[in-house]
Amino acid sequence: MARTAVSGRLAWRVARLAGFRDETPTARTLVFDLPGWPGHLAGQHVDVRLTAADGYRAQRSYSLAAPADGDRVELTVQRVADGEVSEHLTGPYAIGDPVEVRGPVGGWFVWRPTDPAPVLLIAGGSGIVPLMAMIRARRAAGVRTPFKLIYSLRTPAEQYYADELRKPVAGLDVTYVYTRELPEGRPGIPRRIDVATLNTAGWPAEFGASCFVCGPTGFVETAADILLALGHDPHRIRTERFGPSRD
Repeated sequence: MARTAVSGRLAWRVARLAGFRDETPTARTLVFDLPGWPGHLAGQHVDVRLTAADGYRAQRSYSLAAPADGDRVELTVQRVADGEVSEHLTGPYAIGDPVEVRGPVGGWFVWRPTDPAPVLLIAGGSGIVPLMAMIRARRAAGVRTPFKLIYSLRTPAEQYYADELRKPVAGLDVTYVYTRELPEGRPGIPRRIDVATLNTAGWPAEFGASCFVCGPTGFVETAADILLALGHDPHRIRTERFGPSRD
């Protein structure tokens, strides 16, 4: 039975675009109809494969942006210059167009609504996507688990899910860190996440929070090192990264 379930997750399925919305000038959320989807946990990702008319194939992995909802799946894709998959998905891809999807993938970087521990989410840029799935899963489950989100981005124009995160939600505290340009009227100077940020905007280590960090490799390594220095349990720090190591 378990072997059958795993093979099902690793099989390619044909999804069709049912809708989309632009998050930023270079990022788009895509909503797919995917018959037979087995469901997923917040934090998991999928593999996406495109096949050209001449048979050439390109494949990339994308985090799921929302909790399971029947046969509906949401991905948020950042357009990358010369990206074989992202430029198509954020450009000429139209309603009804097919794409192959495989998954869900991953079992470590996930949050379950049955976990009562407070949650600290630390996002760098597009690393917000799987963390947003966790925030949405919390809301969908109707639980009151206390959440804190620290969201680092270069400029206000690059924020994903701006309208949704702007709405006050009981038990969800959001802190923004801007590294290049501040919102108009906000005092201070651009800065990066540091010890002071995580010490003041995060949970105290003694609270035993589940910590999820996602973003570029250097960002994730820095944030995880700070959490360890502040005394957080290393077994409760879960990371997901993209890009080269800072080494």
